[in-house]
Amino acid sequence: MKKAIQILAIAIVILVPAILSAQPMPFDPGIGGGTGGNPVGGGAPIGGGLLIMLSLAIGYGSKKIYEIRKKVLD
Repeated sequence: MKKAIQILAIAIVILVPAILSAQPMPFDPGIGGGTGGNPVGGGAPIGGGLLIMLSLAIGYGSKKIYEIRKKVLD
C-alpha cells in the first residue's frame, strides 16, 4: 500500500503541472499565441545555467575524489 501511494504521489507531481499549464503555446495563431514563425534566437539561452551546473559538478566530483583518496591513505 505504501508503494502504491508513493507511485501515485510521483505521478501527481509529474502530471499536474502539465495539465494546469495556463499559458498558451508560443507562436500558435490558433489560440492567440502570435502570428507564427520561429522565435528570434531559436529559444531560451542556456549558457549561464550550463556553466553553473558544470562548475558545481566539477566541484562535487573533486570533493568525492579527495574524500576517497583521504580514506585510502588513512
